[in-house]
Amino acid sequence: MGHTTDRTPVNGELVMLVLVTQLLVAGGVLWLTGAPFYDLLWGLAAAFALGPTLVWVGKDLRSGRLGADLLAVLALAGTLLVGERLAGAVIAVMVLSGHALDTYARRRARRDLSALLDRAPRHASVWINNRLRRVKVGDIAPTDRLVVAPGEVVPVDGTLLAEGSFDESALTGEPAIVTRAQGEFVRSGVVNAGGAVQLMATATERDSTYAGIVRLASGVAAESAPVLRLADQFAVVFLPVALVVAALAAWLSHDVGRAVAVLVTATPCPLLLAAPVAITSGMSRASRLGVVLRDGLALETLGHATIMLLDKTGTVTTGRPAVSAVLTAPDWAAADVLELAASVEQQSVHVLADAVVRAAHDAGLRPPEPHHVLEQPGFGASGAVRHHQVAVGRLRTPTRDLSDWAVRATRRAEEQGAALIWVEIDDRPVGALLATDELRPDAADTVRRLRAAGLRRLVLLTGDRADTARRVADALGLDEAVADCTPADKVERTRAEQRAGTTVMVGDGVNDAPALAAADVGIALGTRATTAAVQAADGVITDDRIGRLADVMDVARRARRIAVQSAGIGMGLSLVAMLAAALGLLPPVAGAIAQEGIDLAVILNALRALAPAHPHPQPAPQRHATPVQEAAR
Repeated sequence: MGHTTDRTPVNGELVMLVLVTQLLVAGGVLWLTGAPFYDLLWGLAAAFALGPTLVWVGKDLRSGRLGADLLAVLALAGTLLVGERLAGAVIAVMVLSGHALDTYARRRARRDLSALLDRAPRHASVWINNRLRRVKVGDIAPTDRLVVAPGEVVPVDGTLLAEGSFDESALTGEPAIVTRAQGEFVRSGVVNAGGAVQLMATATERDSTYAGIVRLASGVAAESAPVLRLADQFAVVFLPVALVVAALAAWLSHDVGRAVAVLVTATPCPLLLAAPVAITSGMSRASRLGVVLRDGLALETLGHATIMLLDKTGTVTTGRPAVSAVLTAPDWAAADVLELAASVEQQSVHVLADAVVRAAHDAGLRPPEPHHVLEQPGFGASGAVRHHQVAVGRLRTPTRDLSDWAVRATRRAEEQGAALIWVEIDDRPVGALLATDELRPDAADTVRRLRAAGLRRLVLLTGDRADTARRVADALGLDEAVADCTPADKVERTRAEQRAGTTVMVGDGVNDAPALAAADVGIALGTRATTAAVQAADGVITDDRIGRLADVMDVARRARRIAVQSAGIGMGLSLVAMLAAALGLLPPVAGAIAQEGIDLAVILNALRALAPAHPHPQPAPQRHATPVQEAAR
């Protein structure tokens, strides 16, 4: 979505508000003590507020909008023209308070987000004059030779000088580890999932894949049309009504003072205060729940969203491979195969090695210490365990020599879209471990809650294969699964969905960033979220729980409902006061005081958005059988 820019620096608005409030109070003290010049101070307060309000109106008009500030300008100017300066000073305080609240909410959320952006690689190891040196990524030039350590992000595009294994899920959404041969192209943004690898840079940081996707996200954000503020949406209806009533009052009574009194009571403070207070309160509530939103506009838009697009890897799944099954040769037990495999994998840096070790620990096994462990990039790890030579990883035996059980294991892995980890003992295949990216335990419950919150369409977008995507969508009860998506495909699908309703995109990878920026609201899942995703998003879930999506939707719906209700109550009371002023029953000063009472009522009502909504029961943790228990069945 297009992010709104701040109208004035927040410090300037606060200083102006403090100054105008001091002038109002000082004038009141002078009036109470019978001293002169109180009227001058009140007039200065109104005049000072008139300046920035005119600027805001000018910006609204240039962007083709007729906002709530126009009524405030007319009321301030009217009170100065007819000499009702106390009324003008009161209006000045109310108008500036509304804008200060609105700006404060945006700035505070932006500060909270900034802590999440420092995640891109800034330095890399480069061979310079036969010595390995750490240099800034921006200083890397084509033909430089780099060394990427295990777990590091590849900083620039390049070609491999030796075989390596990479986690490319941040770019493709595909959770499997990909092995690249010597001479193959590797894109920046992928993670080294094996041993240290060397590559030759083929592009600078600016011209590499990672930076290009970040620029695409920025360009999409610049193209997206802004959504009107809630207060401005109300003003479209309220403004002409107020102007007509004021004009009729002046025409029928031949008294300009009545028109000013109508404008004073029609000052859009219920609009300028009620919506920001409710939305700011909602943002505060969301922040306590672990969801940081960039500005109030994001919460407003979430409040009426009807479509949500969900990335798969790391969003509805854990993004962390886990062993889902242990298949063995007839003469081997699953526990023995898993224990020996985990023994070797304890000393491996491969991403799938962690899954094997975790599976063994979950099964209550205690893998012994291995000896003479050797890790071969692209093949896996091998070592001596209990007088056996154990190899874990890619199959070393020719596929034509596979036994029936191994053929069945291969077929099952293909059907489930699982990674296959072979276990060979003494040069004989005896086991196969299936590793899958599992669904988050609370994903299905979150989908149910999202539908209850009013989302009528939920779509899965993934770079994964069609069969895997369909299986995940069916398990969660999603409406559609779109597979084999590139970043550009995700943007195209997001824009297509926007034609049917307000659309939310949820993701965590670099490949999600353009779609996050294109959506009406983009939400990044925080602890795994890449810098590009966080920069493109309108909000970040900071504690890596997908259930927070449903929480923030509930908060947004409630905050928007309270904002609309508060603004509606304020407008209704203001209409009554306007009619009284038009009939001459409410002079400008009394009208301003009445407006203060209305403002207090709507603010107190809007503050209800701070309170927690009705709690949703958390799903009980499910105890899944371990792969060893499954094999025993």
